[in-house]
Parts: sequence; C-alpha cells; structure tokens
Amino acid sequence: MIFIPDRRWLLVALALAALAPLALVWPATAGVMVLANGIWVLIFVVDAWWAGLVPADRLLVEQRLPPAFSVGRPLPMTLVWHNPLDRTLSMRLRLHLPPQLARESPEGRIALPAGGTLRQEIPLRPLQRGRASGARIDLRIRGPWGLSWRQVAIRRPWEVTVYPRFTGAALRSLPTQLQRRREAGLRAVRRIGEGRVFESLREWVPGEDTRTIDWKATARRGKVMARQYEDERRQQVLIVIDAGRTLTAESGGRPRLEAVVEAALQLAHGAIAHDDNVGLMVFADRIQQFIAPGRGRRALRAVLDGLAGIEGRLVEPDYPLAFATLAARTRRRALTVLFTDVIDRTASEALVAHTAGLRPRHLPLAVALRDPAMDRLATVRPASSTEAFERAAAEELLQAREEALGEMRRAGVIVLDVPPEDAGEAVVAQYHSLKRRGVL
Repeated sequence: MIFIPDRRWLLVALALAALAPLALVWPATAGVMVLANGIWVLIFVVDAWWAGLVPADRLLVEQRLPPAFSVGRPLPMTLVWHNPLDRTLSMRLRLHLPPQLARESPEGRIALPAGGTLRQEIPLRPLQRGRASGARIDLRIRGPWGLSWRQVAIRRPWEVTVYPRFTGAALRSLPTQLQRRREAGLRAVRRIGEGRVFESLREWVPGEDTRTIDWKATARRGKVMARQYEDERRQQVLIVIDAGRTLTAESGGRPRLEAVVEAALQLAHGAIAHDDNVGLMVFADRIQQFIAPGRGRRALRAVLDGLAGIEGRLVEPDYPLAFATLAARTRRRALTVLFTDVIDRTASEALVAHTAGLRPRHLPLAVALRDPAMDRLATVRPASSTEAFERAAAEELLQAREEALGEMRRAGVIVLDVPPEDAGEAVVAQYHSLKRRGVL
C-alpha cells in the first residue's frame, strides 16, 4: 500500500518551506513554523488513514471482457464499480495491459457516488496478433479532504487472444462472388478419373465396366450390383506456413509473417465458402501446429485459433521433418499451399526437393514472398561504386532465386512469386482458378 501527497498538499507544504527562512530574521517565529509544519503533516497522515480504510477489493465488482480481439478493431472492456461508503469517492486508474493491447482513450478520474454504482467502458485497441495473459489495474483512491492518494493494485488475471486482421477486399467479397456463382449454376468438380465418391448401389447393366461391380453386394442380394459414383465436389486445402528465419524479416516496417497470416486467413475463408475442407500446419525447426483438414465454421475457427498463436523463429526450418509429417498425416489428395521464401538454389535445396516430392499425391502451390527492397536495389541507378556493388549483388541474388523457383516450376509445383502485401489476393485468385479448371 502506497500513499502519495496530492498537489494541493504539496503546494501548501512548499509555501511553508518558503516561509521557513523567516525564522532566521525573527527567531520567535521558529516554533510557530515547526508547529505549522507538524500540523500539516498530521493532516496528511489523517487524510491518508481515512483513504486507507476504503475496501479496495470491494470497489471493482465486475469486469467484462470481449471474447476475442482482432487487429485494428477496437473493442470496449467494461468495469463496474460500486461505492460502499456514504461519501463520494474520487479515483484514478491506470491499466497495465499485455503488449498486444493498448488503451484508446486517455486515463481520467472516476467519481463514484455515495452508495452508488458506476459502469465504465474502456476502449482497447489491438496492436498485434498473438496470445497473452495477465493484466493489472493500479488504482489511486483520494482521501476525504483531497490531500492524499492511496495507491493499490487490483489483479484480475485474464487470457487475451488477438486474431489476425479480418479486413481486406478479397475477404469481404468472397461470399458475394460465391453466391453469384451458385445463382449462375456453376459448380467446381473434379474431372473423371481423378477421384470419385461413392453415391449408391444399382443393378449392373451388361456392357458396363466390370470394375464397378460390388461383389459383396452381389452375393448378398443374389444379383449383380454395381457401385455408382458421383463427382467429388469437396476437396482438401492444407495451408502450410514456414515460420523459420526467412519470414521473420520485415518488409516496409512490418514482419512478412503477418502478411502470410492474413493471406492464409483469406484462403481459409475462401475454401470454407466453397465447402472445401481446410487444415493448417506451421513449422520451423519443429512442428508448431497441425490442424487436420475439416469443413465448416468449426474448421475455420480452428484455423483461426492456430493462426493467432504463430510466432516466427530465427532458426533454419526442418523441411524433412515438415514434409514427413505432412505425408504421414495427410493421406487424401490436397491442394497444399506452402507460404515461404526462396533465397537461392543452394540455400533452398531441401525446400525445392521436398516441395516437388509432394506430387503426384498432392497438388503443391508455393507462395514465395518477394522482397520489394531487393527489387528496388536491383533496378536503381547507382550513383557511386558502393551502390554499383550493391546493385550487382541484388541482381545476382534475384537471379539465383529465380533459378530456384524455375526448378520448382519444372518439377510441377505451381509457384506464386508476389510481394507480401499482394499475397492474400494472389493466392485466393489462384485457388479460384484451380477450382474453375477442376484440377484439385
């Protein structure tokens, strides 16, 4: 418990201190000055004692928090205060929030009416994606004479999750586009021979393919029965994020991993809107997240929870482990969208080899994030020998990177080489294109 003098008490104390030198001129006033200072200190002690009698743990009766936050969307936290005393309480509070959140409005003073209740809404602004726990409220309660403040800490532990940013033209337009396609009668289906789903049994007709005969049903029913199939409309979309060192760098003052998270969210939303199954795998030097593909809102919520907790690590990604896990846990054919970056053929040899190895079981789509700063450096007109060397190095790195991406393309991998800010729109457009062509 801490007691702090109010400004009014300090001003009077300063005035008394300024008058103290008068005792050197009139020694008879020395006793009066000492008595005045003692009385003023005693008044502060009494006022602070009365402030200390306020039951601080009973003031905050309720704390209501939003179930979730998303970056860039302020939401209010509600505090309900109750004053058990028969006098008005003047208070100040300061919120100590997790680094993911900040207070929108400046801190102010609260006046609790005698025996009354006050409902206070504090807008909180999410700053960054992630999970955190713990918060503290530092409360200052003013004494009845207004000369002192009693400072106490109220701890109300709570978990906060800040989800990725939901905004974006591509994300907002997906439901409308899907509705228009359905109204037009368009359906994305898989071509014959690429995969079929059992629909029902029927009697076999002579001349049909004998491979469709269901011999168990034939023996059970006493007549030749055939399996009837329908075109498969629901495909698998597996989002794979490389959270190693290549995506921890910043682009335009913003981590490239954040652009990947938002792009992955847009793709997941699009897959669910098309009634496809969607899953998520995040890896660096170990597997951080694996969410098996599922359908509907539950799957989208699971992917959203997984994306909220992604953290980039300054380590070399373990591609053999990641792709071995992918092969072991994903048996069904899937559009595997890998968000990563490629430096050159040598540094990314394991990535290129394992991504190409996804075929023919899966359809691999690699989304490589370009570095706009490197592109600008490779095209700027050099004004000095130093800038000329920098341009030559940038051109060499970009050429090596293009060779690595070309190797992936020749191996049958679909490659998107885009700046971070365009990743979401590009990957959603590519997904729509693949659905229209029926290659999933």
